[in-house]
Amino acid sequence: MSRPNADSLLAPLTAALAVVSALLLAGMLGFLLVESWPALADGGWHHFAGLAWYPLENRFGLVAMLAATLAVAAGATLLATPLGLASALFAQYYAPPSLASPYRGLLALLAGIPSVVYGFWGLTELVPLIARWQPPGASLLAACLILALMILPTIALFAAAALSAVPRSLLDGAAALGMTRRSILLRVAIPAARRGIASGIVLGTVRALGETMAVLMVAGNVVQLPAGLFDPVRVLTANIALEMAYATGLHRAGLFVSGLALALLVLTLALAVARSNQRAMHA
Repeated sequence: MSRPNADSLLAPLTAALAVVSALLLAGMLGFLLVESWPALADGGWHHFAGLAWYPLENRFGLVAMLAATLAVAAGATLLATPLGLASALFAQYYAPPSLASPYRGLLALLAGIPSVVYGFWGLTELVPLIARWQPPGASLLAACLILALMILPTIALFAAAALSAVPRSLLDGAAALGMTRRSILLRVAIPAARRGIASGIVLGTVRALGETMAVLMVAGNVVQLPAGLFDPVRVLTANIALEMAYATGLHRAGLFVSGLALALLVLTLALAVARSNQRAMHA
């Protein structure tokens, strides 16, 4: 009797794991919807379209916190992406071998540091520094800087892995055509690794959207639309963490609506990126 080869075992295993992952995702969304239903049934989605969050008055406006969440994640991603890509290019193409390996290890170490450590450093060092420039210090800017520092290693490591997978023959062919090193990296290596780089950016953005403790410690936690970088803000995750311990009734259901909105936001982002990658593959 012949033994089954690895491919024949791997295909059903990966299919089973994919099904389990889909079921877990569906179960999580279903749980959020069930827990949110009392608030949704009481007023519908328009009940959460306002700016004011006053649970004692049954006012559960999420717009200000949703805007703050998007602003913090976007700012962090815009700061971390070029720095992460530059770090990956340095580690892959510029750093000598004796430095490249420790540098990647440092990035991996930074990626594994707990978020509360980043938040504590931001609260004790970054916030007072910003306060000297523009009080109160705890602000949208502080949250963007802390999150950028947190997601930079993730983006850099994904980008470095994607760049290392670019075929050497592709780079050598570009060099044989007389392209400069800069042109090879910008016009050949980065475009060839764009899917892996995009995956790292998406993962970093999702982490920024879902981060709780670090943002809670440095953002100021004021429910308002941010009019500038120095305004204190409250993001959805921090709102849940601050109030879930004592919330009951519609207040508790409203917090679950916050979680449902955040989950749908992340899911929409992931689907948009997946569709973009599919279009790029067929282009």
